[in-house]
Amino acid sequence: MTKHLVITTVSHPNTALKAYAAGCENHGYELILVGDTKSPVDFRLAAARFYSLSDQRDLTLKYAKLCPERHYSRKNIGYLLAISEGAEVIIETDDDNIPTQEFWGQKNISPACRHISGCNYINIFQYFSDIQIWPRGFPLEKLWGPKPMPSSTINPVLCPIQQGLADNNPDVDAIYRLIMPLPVKFDRRDSLALSDGAWCPFNSQNTTWFPDAYMLLYLPSFCSFRMTDIWRSFVAQRIAWANGWSVLFHNATVFQERNEHSLMSDFADEIDGYCNNLKIMTSLQILELESGTDHLPENLIKCYSALVEIGVIKIGEIDLLNAWISDIQDILQKSGKP
Repeated sequence: MTKHLVITTVSHPNTALKAYAAGCENHGYELILVGDTKSPVDFRLAAARFYSLSDQRDLTLKYAKLCPERHYSRKNIGYLLAISEGAEVIIETDDDNIPTQEFWGQKNISPACRHISGCNYINIFQYFSDIQIWPRGFPLEKLWGPKPMPSSTINPVLCPIQQGLADNNPDVDAIYRLIMPLPVKFDRRDSLALSDGAWCPFNSQNTTWFPDAYMLLYLPSFCSFRMTDIWRSFVAQRIAWANGWSVLFHNATVFQERNEHSLMSDFADEIDGYCNNLKIMTSLQILELESGTDHLPENLIKCYSALVEIGVIKIGEIDLLNAWISDIQDILQKSGKP
C-alpha cells in the first residue's frame, strides 16, 4: 500500500517532526511537509520532502497559485501532491502531535465496530472518557444532550474517513482550555462509527483518509484557522452520508505537546464557530445531495455554496474550491482512474 503522511509546519525540525520522519522511514510512508511564510528557509529533515512557498508556486497545480498565504489551508497542497503520487491512504497530523507505536498500525477501510446513526449531535469524547469534555467545534447548545447507545452488534462499517483521538492535550475548544483542567488521557475503548444523521466535528490532527473520500479533504480558506478543519468535517460528513459512508472514531494514537497558543486569541478565532456551528449543520442537513463518487464535485460546490449563502464563508471560496476540484480531476485523468 502506498501511504502518505501530510503535515503543514512553520517550525524547525522538532521532536514531533523527527518522530514522524523516523516512523515514515521505518514503516514505508512518504512524508510531505508543507511550509508557509514563517517556515525556516533552510528546513532540512531526512526522510521528509519539504515544500517551501517557492516550491509550491512552481507546481503545476491550479490551487497552489490561488491558495492564500499564512493559512492552514495550504495543507491542501500536500493532499494534492499525495493524490498525484498515487497514495492509497493519506494520514494527516500536526507538528505538535507525537505518534505512538499504534499510529503506524494497519489501516482498514471497513473495520468491525459498533455504530450510531440518526441521533443528531454526538459528543464522541463521552464514549472515550467519563469526565465532562467535548471536541472543538461541538455545538455548545447541544452539550447537555442525551448520550445515545451504540448498536448492540459489531459489524464491518465502511469508513473512508477515520479520526483518532489525541491524549495529553486533546483537541478541545478555547472555552474548555480556559475553564477546565488539562492534561487528559482518554480511556482505551472500542472504536465507534457515526453514520447518517449523527453529527460530530472531527479535526485534522490525527485523521486517515481513503481514496473514495479524497475529494472531501478540502480545507476552506475564507474562515479562521480554528474553524477550517471543523467546517470541513461538517461538509465531509454530510456528503459521506449521501454515499452510505460513516466516520470512524478510535483510540488515541498520538499525544499532543501543544505549540504555544494565546488562548484568548484562539477564543476570538472560534467565536464564528460558537455562533454558527449548529447553523452550519442545520443548513447542510436539509440539502439534497446525489450519491456516488462521480457526484462528489457537485456536492462539494453545493455544500460550500450553502455556507456562502448563510454568510459564514465568503464567496471567494468557490474559486479556490473549483481549482481544487479541477486539480484532482486532472490528476485522476492522467492516472487513468475514473
